[in-house]
Amino acid sequence: AILFEHKFLILRTVNRLATKVRGVKGAITTDGTSAEHVLAATEQLLSVLIDENKIDQDDVAAVQFTTSPDLVAEFPAVAARERFGWNDAPLMCGHEMARPGALTQCIRILIFWNTDKAQNEIRHAYLNDAAKLRPDLSTATS
Repeated sequence: AILFEHKFLILRTVNRLATKVRGVKGAITTDGTSAEHVLAATEQLLSVLIDENKIDQDDVAAVQFTTSPDLVAEFPAVAARERFGWNDAPLMCGHEMARPGALTQCIRILIFWNTDKAQNEIRHAYLNDAAKLRPDLSTATS
């Protein structure tokens, strides 16, 4: 039994140290619909996600940005490129479904991150009115 427990502990440790792609999620609402509103809110949310998780650009596999259908003045990925210098990671933008009653002026980010952290160690961030989307996952403090 002791040998089995020892082998199990070694396997868990090896698996724990293996780099995996993890999802880092977040959302934020803007104060308006202009390009500057989109860029400022994206910068704020991305900054929190990066800081809370200690994300290095070299470890980012890709980033998916989505906006509510009312935000069309600018691509949120522009903030990642111009304000953070994320020119090497693939960035993609899209719209959320236009579901009646859905949150408006909302930007969502999903970072695909190569990390040794377990999924339950990832810190997500839901800011402003977006906090009501996933209060169970919003562990970031900013």
